[in-house]
Amino acid sequence: MATTEAPTDFYRAQNGEPHRIRRSQILKDHPDVTELYGHDPTLIFKVTPMVLIQLATAYYLCVTDASWWVIVVLAYVWGGTINHSLTLAVHELSHNNGFKKKWANVAFGFFTSLPHAVPTFVTFKKYHLIHHRNQGVEFVDPDLPTALEGKFFRNSFTKFMFLLLQPFVYSFRPMFFYPTTVTGEEMLGYIFQIAFDILVLQYVGVKALSYLFLGLILGSGLHPLAAHFVAEHYLWNTSKDENGNNYETYSYYGPLNYLVFNVGYHNEHHDFPNIAGSKLPLLHEKANEYYKDLPYHESWVYAMYRFVFDPTINPFARVVRAAKKMQ
Repeated sequence: MATTEAPTDFYRAQNGEPHRIRRSQILKDHPDVTELYGHDPTLIFKVTPMVLIQLATAYYLCVTDASWWVIVVLAYVWGGTINHSLTLAVHELSHNNGFKKKWANVAFGFFTSLPHAVPTFVTFKKYHLIHHRNQGVEFVDPDLPTALEGKFFRNSFTKFMFLLLQPFVYSFRPMFFYPTTVTGEEMLGYIFQIAFDILVLQYVGVKALSYLFLGLILGSGLHPLAAHFVAEHYLWNTSKDENGNNYETYSYYGPLNYLVFNVGYHNEHHDFPNIAGSKLPLLHEKANEYYKDLPYHESWVYAMYRFVFDPTINPFARVVRAAKKMQ
């Protein structure tokens, strides 16, 4: 019988990280998936117009002296959608899936994150790759909520606030609980972004920069595209695999993937992070027997609804494994 009680601790796994296991099995049965490895040469042509549209919108709102309520509404509906889409472009670039050369991914990552008004690219890349190498490893994986979050965000109101505050939670959790040395790439990213922000303030105005920043915050909070934050790795299904292990990653195959570079194909992405998002549907087809029976989300919006109102889902609804040396 399924429990309806809120978890008070994480689900502790004894098995190894599932994506490494499935990756080796898929490579054994479908060695041709390696043909999907490599960058997406079309990424630059998708991202560049998005960046320019965001900057043009910010400029228009400033020169027309739009009211603040118009700026806030547009920052959520329009700017939030574009900025969160750019967040997932940053995700692609963090895996070097935009260009053959690493430096080109870094340079374009700086450009892609300009409409965020804060230097998101390199710091995200650093912590995100730790998450991939150490998924579910307690005190190492920066994507795991802390015990403090699990104890505080427990009822519908606080979980609603958790969704609303996601951009701050996901930004500050790694820095406070998993601090690392600031890299040279990060410093370069800070300088590049600050210089851009100063130019916007000086030659366009505060409303332009405010629109860009609000687009990042509102688009990463209670926004349909931001649902992937909770949809990806929470324990949404109490069923277990053939080895008695919990399912700890959940994909989504719906139309919102067109706006987020197929990050909804999340099991596929974690199995093969060096396959660009544009090719993940092909991986799903090639190795369909490995994915067709995995539980998945039919709606990201419903996932947000369920996160708020389902007592069995809170920040403790995550699978963790014993801490080990960070990889």
